[in-house]
Amino acid sequence: MWSVILGGSSGFGLAAVEKLACHGMNIAVLYRETAVAERSLKEKFSSIAAAFDITIIPFNINALDEAARISFIQQFSSMTGKKHCVRLLLHSIARGNVKPLIVSQDVPQDAGREENYEILSMEDIQLTTYAMATSLLDWVRSLLREELFHADARIIGLTSEGAHKYWEGYAAVSIAKASLESLTTYMAIELSKYGLKTNLIQAGITDTPSLKKIPASKKLIDVSIARNPLGRMTKPEDVANVIYLLCTEEASWINGSVIHVDGGEHCL
Repeated sequence: MWSVILGGSSGFGLAAVEKLACHGMNIAVLYRETAVAERSLKEKFSSIAAAFDITIIPFNINALDEAARISFIQQFSSMTGKKHCVRLLLHSIARGNVKPLIVSQDVPQDAGREENYEILSMEDIQLTTYAMATSLLDWVRSLLREELFHADARIIGLTSEGAHKYWEGYAAVSIAKASLESLTTYMAIELSKYGLKTNLIQAGITDTPSLKKIPASKKLIDVSIARNPLGRMTKPEDVANVIYLLCTEEASWINGSVIHVDGGEHCL
């Protein structure tokens, strides 16, 4: 059985690779990395694959590009030689713009037009929404078209608390995550006739490379540690554990849910 992980070079995606591998799942992992970074990443994948006697196929491609998606589907189908082999599609793409909506009042009035400053554009919002939300639908349709999904397959995306409350500079990502939550509801219903179960995980604040890109990340970390009832931040491994659990037969009746993986952080 196979999983396809979109965004697997760090954070939740990489943790999922490690967790799923130790339970015997073969993995096709997509990511965007420089040649230098990819060398060590491939070494890590090789080590994981050898340790658990599974196959990991790395693809350093742009998962948001249509031609790259089509090429992946063709290569994957050729390499596996099987239909209905994908048990999991994990969408863990963290590619978005973190900019304010308007120019800060601290900018001098005579400093020029708003367009000269790094504010969120409509193009930023559209690109972020596609990267972190609606691209999932394109991937699902492609896998369905090629009959690659298992009869009891799982689709899992990642949302965040920032979809429902203000985080500095997070507007585009918040819009994307809110769109992803709505999309998940519709996918859960309309894809159920194919045996697919679609769910989202809302992780607590987690110290990942993508978190560090948020302007107020240090404050988010401090607040998370202070308010979490279990006294620590969420780790990528916590999320990977639940991704694995959702792939088990015992989780086959979970569909259309947003599952909090945060130690109770969202309760406070």
